[in-house]
Amino acid sequence: MSVPFSMEWRIITGGKEKRISESDNLFEIEFDGYKLFPIDQPIDVMRFESSDQIGTAKVVKITLTDHRTICTYQLISLYNIN
Repeated sequence: MSVPFSMEWRIITGGKEKRISESDNLFEIEFDGYKLFPIDQPIDVMRFESSDQIGTAKVVKITLTDHRTICTYQLISLYNIN
């Protein structure tokens, strides 16, 4: 069985992100397969693949386990709340 692997340059949330710390603006999102993101670098956050950018984040932690990726990121700017 092969597991999808990709290198990502933006976070596409699909509305599935969970806030884990309000004071630090930390969020967590889980993806199927293995995804790598640049750590500690500003990257775009989008709601959907074809939507506009809603903010900028820095990935602070990536956990790869059981054919899933858990990405923890800090939202550093928000452009649109919708």
